[in-house]
Amino acid sequence: MASVTLKNLSKRFGNVTAVNDVSLQIRDGEFVVLLGPSGCGKSTMLYSIAGLETISGGEIYIGDRLMNRVPPKARNIAMVFQDYALYPHMNVYNNMAFGLKLRKAASQEIERRVQDAAALLSIGHLLQRRPRELSGGQRQRVALGRAIVREPDVFLMDEPLSNLDAILRAQMRTEISRLHRRLNTTFIYVTHDQVEAITMGDRIVVLKDGLIQQVGSPQEVYDQPANVFVAGFIGTPAMNFLTGTARVSGGGPVLDTGSFQIPLAGPAATRYEGKPLIAGIRPAAIALVGTANGEAPEAGLIAARVDVVEPMGDIAYIQAFLAGQLFTVRVDPLALPAAGQTVLLRINSAALHLFDGESQRSILAEPPAALEPGRQ
Repeated sequence: MASVTLKNLSKRFGNVTAVNDVSLQIRDGEFVVLLGPSGCGKSTMLYSIAGLETISGGEIYIGDRLMNRVPPKARNIAMVFQDYALYPHMNVYNNMAFGLKLRKAASQEIERRVQDAAALLSIGHLLQRRPRELSGGQRQRVALGRAIVREPDVFLMDEPLSNLDAILRAQMRTEISRLHRRLNTTFIYVTHDQVEAITMGDRIVVLKDGLIQQVGSPQEVYDQPANVFVAGFIGTPAMNFLTGTARVSGGGPVLDTGSFQIPLAGPAATRYEGKPLIAGIRPAAIALVGTANGEAPEAGLIAARVDVVEPMGDIAYIQAFLAGQLFTVRVDPLALPAAGQTVLLRINSAALHLFDGESQRSILAEPPAALEPGRQ
């Protein structure tokens, strides 16, 4: 087991900067998820740690050892890729044992490691099958087993579940989390799927354009997003956003959208009087009060026209036009409005996330000077 430390890591491809001066400390035995959209630099960071990409600047440490000039085979890491990359002419046993044979490990040691990994992954009965005789989930277990037998200091996983269907992805999420607990080894996991990140990671590193936007536990990143990007990227369905200007009147601070006003809680909003703000509102923080009767809504209520109704069993969502933009609202599945109907909504002001309209940073977050290098 080992920690992983990135110091001012950069990677450029010609004029394109894929990773931009990133610093990050991953603790020994931690499960860290690198999360972000395509092109954010997460896989490039992973490949740099593995030594499969030559970095443009900075330092990479595994444990206390500087890895910049250490070849991949000497870093004692194991990678699991999106593509299972199994040898089709070999059975499962030989696919798992192949790397150990190349290292000239003793046959008894190979047997022990393969059998232990197969038992851990419940694939002992598949050892004599070839990859074409396996399901997608079974192939992914074999790929994991091939990594486990190396007994590495660090596991690196690059979107390993992307090729699986939804049910198998959910099962494999659970199995990988269980595997991490049993092995107690450092895991670095790359994904664009925020459900995987939230359910699996000890900490999430949210990336955009090669920069770290926020590092924190899944709950911290969800409850206290550092900026508009993180707020919109974490959560299903995505957070809704309203833009407006902070105003202070006798009744206290409000966000004036031009169409309606929303009361704002907390002293931070008062400091922004006259300045642009962005309010983030999760679908669960908007209540459906009833239907409109054609008259002006009562104070605190907002009229919105329903565009799409999405029943999902025990919960339901509606897409409704609010202040000229489409909002997602969680509603009672037993009291669904109809598409085209005008409904009355109440926004829970205490649940608003407020962001500076210019920098798009949370107005409750640390000031920019307190952010670590590589964070935006």
